[in-house]
Amino acid sequence: MTKQQMAYLACTAVVVASGVGAALPANHPSVHLVRPGESIQNAVDSAKRGDTVVVSPGTYHESVRITVSDLTLRGASARSTVIVPGTATGDACAKAGNGICVTGTDSSPVRNVTVASLTLRGFSKQGLWASGTDRLTVRRVTSEKNGQWGLASERSLRSVFVHNTAKDNGDAGLFVSNTIGTEEGARDTKGTVLAHNYLSGNRIGITVRRLRNLTVARNEATGNCTAVFVVGDENKPRVGDLSVRRNYIHANNKSCPKTARLPALQGSGIVLTGAEDTRVTHNRVEDNVGTSPLSGGIVLFKSFVGALSERNVVRDNVVLRNGPSDIANRDTGKDNRFRGNTCKVSEPAGMC
Repeated sequence: MTKQQMAYLACTAVVVASGVGAALPANHPSVHLVRPGESIQNAVDSAKRGDTVVVSPGTYHESVRITVSDLTLRGASARSTVIVPGTATGDACAKAGNGICVTGTDSSPVRNVTVASLTLRGFSKQGLWASGTDRLTVRRVTSEKNGQWGLASERSLRSVFVHNTAKDNGDAGLFVSNTIGTEEGARDTKGTVLAHNYLSGNRIGITVRRLRNLTVARNEATGNCTAVFVVGDENKPRVGDLSVRRNYIHANNKSCPKTARLPALQGSGIVLTGAEDTRVTHNRVEDNVGTSPLSGGIVLFKSFVGALSERNVVRDNVVLRNGPSDIANRDTGKDNRFRGNTCKVSEPAGMC
């Protein structure tokens, strides 16, 4: 054996010896594996910041509440890991009728939580409900046949909802809002992103309510009553400073009855009510037809409390075969601009 080989072996022995029996760092993240028949909630309750809870393929009958930051909850895939309502009624998330709840507060938000690769089905309210979060990521989650919203958040910053499927939910497939409990002006989300999601069979595909600084991009919405609804009111700051771009919006012709807040809905592509400084660009909006006051391809409409839409830009969209119009400005707000759109019929005439 050469001197070089002997030196190498000596160094290797020192390295191996130093690792044997050595304790992991106190903050070393752990993986908690949940198998069918076991409790996801128990694993979440045992987890510490930085940990990952991995849920094996199977159907789990429970609701799950997450209140710790820096946690990942991940299934095997949306096809194989399914969470449905259980019989337990003691948990606040289950009592509210929700599947997964990620809950913090304005003063103490839950940060950097990821929920991924699972299905939430059949809950009486929300598939996923988030409140008081910062940098929440929801990806490759299917939320279907829930009573109200598929995936929903309020009072949250820098959220990312990507590559999810929301279908056949009672109201919005994907719902983001300033707050649902009080009246206040729009909140700055600091850059929330809703992208590459598939929305089908819902009352509304995506609802953005009273928020600012948010992007809705590259989503596909079909078979809903309304595809994308940006909702504002008279409170200040107003909803706006949003980008709605490169979405594929087609055949959202499901018929939904009126509610206390809205008229009957059918055949609406992208609707802005009471919004300002919103950019609707490079979308493809086709075959959305109905007889609602909000029907049409891209529609500006003053809010139902009278707030006007102002300084919005609708440009470079392909908007075809929508009815009664491809592009409709049914608002009396000022400085809304329409240019470079490919369309056939507009209200008023001359915008195509």
